[in-house]
This record gives sequence, structure tokens and C-alpha cells, in this order.
Amino acid sequence: MATETERKFLVKGEFRHLAIREISILQCYFSIDPYKTIRLRIADNKAFLTIKGRPQKDSITRNEWEFQIPFSDATDMMKICLPGKIVKTRYLIPSGIHTFEVDVFHEKNEGLVIAEIELSAEDEQFEKPDWLGEEVTGNPNYYNANLIK
Repeated sequence: MATETERKFLVKGEFRHLAIREISILQCYFSIDPYKTIRLRIADNKAFLTIKGRPQKDSITRNEWEFQIPFSDATDMMKICLPGKIVKTRYLIPSGIHTFEVDVFHEKNEGLVIAEIELSAEDEQFEKPDWLGEEVTGNPNYYNANLIK
């Protein structure tokens, strides 16, 4: 079973000069109920269908399955997604042995900047760059699926 252990932070400083890659992302959802999210994402010229389960109580680890799909299928499938979309630019920022994914949101979420780091265990230690702000892991206000509302 595929799992993801992820922590999220607001960003309080400049980071773009540290990026090794920039990705344009458009994503929509088929399901955003509390027990599962089913997301469709176009990242540059690639498309992905992702299914995420609900985290276990008091845990930041959850089930996640991601599948690359044909780009043309994704553009057609977006027509039947739930109303709303997320438009963002993702910056990949190396930090120690990890890489932060820093999302700069556009359109109705303009001004929001969130950094995510995937860990191999919930108690794994990692370097915290000085541009990292308040931790918002587990705060539903910052779940991407809730940002389409």
C-alpha cells in the first residue's frame, strides 16, 4: 500500500532564488469528502490521477496512490470535475537530504504560499530553512481540496 507522510508550513520569506525547478500546476477534484480525495492534476505537460485516503487519528500519514494518465484524457476529464480549481506554481527547493515543494497559489488563492515536505517517518528530523513559517500540518484550512471552495 502506498502512503505519504507530509508536513506543511506557511512561508514567511523569499525562497525562489533557491529553486532548482518550477512547475505550473492546474488541479481539480472528483471527490473531496472527509474520507477520500480524488484529484486530477496537470503539471506542465504531464497529467496525474491521485487518490488519497483520510489520515489515521493523530497521524500525518495517509494512503496515497498516484497514476500518470494521458494528457488528452486529463483535459477531457477536467470537464466533469467538481466546480472550482487550483492554479499554482510549485518550486522545488533542496534542503539537506530533503526537497521542499513550495506552492505559490494564483487566482482566488492569490497570496497564499505553502511549503510541504515528505518524510519517511512521522518523527523524521529535517532542516528548517529560515523562510519557513508557521506549521499548518493537519489544519483543514490549508488542504488543497478545501482551497477550491
